[in-house]
Amino acid sequence: MLRSLGQRPVTGGGEDQRVVELRTAVSRLRRELAALPAEFPDRVIAEDELAALAAMAAHDVPEIPRLRRSLLLIAGAIGSVSALSRGLSDVRSAVELFGEPPRA
Repeated sequence: MLRSLGQRPVTGGGEDQRVVELRTAVSRLRRELAALPAEFPDRVIAEDELAALAAMAAHDVPEIPRLRRSLLLIAGAIGSVSALSRGLSDVRSAVELFGEPPRA
């Protein structure tokens, strides 16, 4: 109901809970990726897009289309690395908290 009114859920400190969830999920996946010893062709893409998501989460509510684009690039880059599937799922869930992008 809050989204339909243009409002956003906040924590007790006034911070948007969706942004907190995104920041947490992105941080966790970045740590998991850094700890993964295996190299794969699109690792740099995943690292760059996770850095972009982290930067967006460090500020106010991010742009939904940009969030979804980064998620798609990350999923394409690490989707076949089973060791990262849980972290990727957490990032996807956090992005989905922001809802669908506005229709043009």
